[in-house]
Amino acid sequence: VQLVESGGGTVQAGGSLRLSCAASGRPLSSYIMGWFRQAPGEERDFVATISWNGGTTYYADSVKGRFTISRDDAKNAVYLEMNNLIPEDTAVYYCAARFPGHEVKVTASDMNYWGQGTQVTVSS
Repeated sequence: VQLVESGGGTVQAGGSLRLSCAASGRPLSSYIMGWFRQAPGEERDFVATISWNGGTTYYADSVKGRFTISRDDAKNAVYLEMNNLIPEDTAVYYCAARFPGHEVKVTASDMNYWGQGTQVTVSS
């Protein structure tokens, strides 16, 4: 599975961005999909995951109520809608996939495939 993120950029605090993750190589329909982020000098942190059928989502406390993960298996894509952005959201955002049959609650080490990342910068 190859994953390619897009949609990053620079926004002012309070603004919104929508990240996209396009997959190729095989259908995503059975994979658990997630978003992670990594700020300079920090570890790669969990942001959100979505189950294979979209019925279950899980968010980090820091983004709950502001970010929404979704998937469109017909387009073989996953999205992260980010609203009310704050400077602390500044990071490189990564899309990731996990083999089927596992828990939706994950850490970075659980994921099997990664994209190259897209930069999100929130100015104050």
